[in-house]
Amino acid sequence: MPKVRLYLDRPLGAGQTVPLEKPQANYLFAVMRMSAGAELLVFDGQSGEWLARVAEANKRGGSLLIETQTRPLRRPPDLWLLFAPIKKARTDFIVEKATEMGAARIVPVLTDFTASERVRTDRLQAHAVEAAEQCGGTFVPEVAEPVRLSDLLADWPAERRLMFCDETLAEGGSGALPDAERGAPWAIVIGPEGGFSEAERARLAGLGSAFPVRLGPRILRADTAAVAALTLWQSTLGDWA
Repeated sequence: MPKVRLYLDRPLGAGQTVPLEKPQANYLFAVMRMSAGAELLVFDGQSGEWLARVAEANKRGGSLLIETQTRPLRRPPDLWLLFAPIKKARTDFIVEKATEMGAARIVPVLTDFTASERVRTDRLQAHAVEAAEQCGGTFVPEVAEPVRLSDLLADWPAERRLMFCDETLAEGGSGALPDAERGAPWAIVIGPEGGFSEAERARLAGLGSAFPVRLGPRILRADTAAVAALTLWQSTLGDWA
């Protein structure tokens, strides 16, 4: 199978000719050195993965011919990742790994101790697209606009359970995820490098749908905690189990 994969933000179907935007053409024809007749895989996040062929190649754009479907759409579990933005490169890392590990929606949340509040959602969404292209995914999670954690919790849907990563839980008294129905809506919330404030911790603990979980005996960096939490949830309640 072709090794090059490309996300196309439009509905795809067999026999369709798709024009390429300039950045896509530059990647295929200048970076990957592809030419007319070359094969690649494309996906739109809605209809699965398709085999495509370069119909026209030029520096200004070019086009692809969509041929046959190679894989159907595989949606991830109904899992949101809520995280406090940190330094640029590490925030990028969280979005990339959340995409690879099967989060369906990624939400930057502003907490009392959030150190970095400037978030470019368009740039993070582009990182999610690149991660899906590289990991073989057929779905691209939405990166939502930043929201204050207090505002999000004020209107929290009762049916969505929340895995609350709390480093203050005493050793030996760590929480555990419930024996819940697979496919139920969930979210994971990761605090900033300074942790949650006492008010935020109390607010989270007071939610009837929240489950505090301790991620081992060591305090993890925020980006490491995101990967550890996603691994724990996926191996217990997600599509890894």
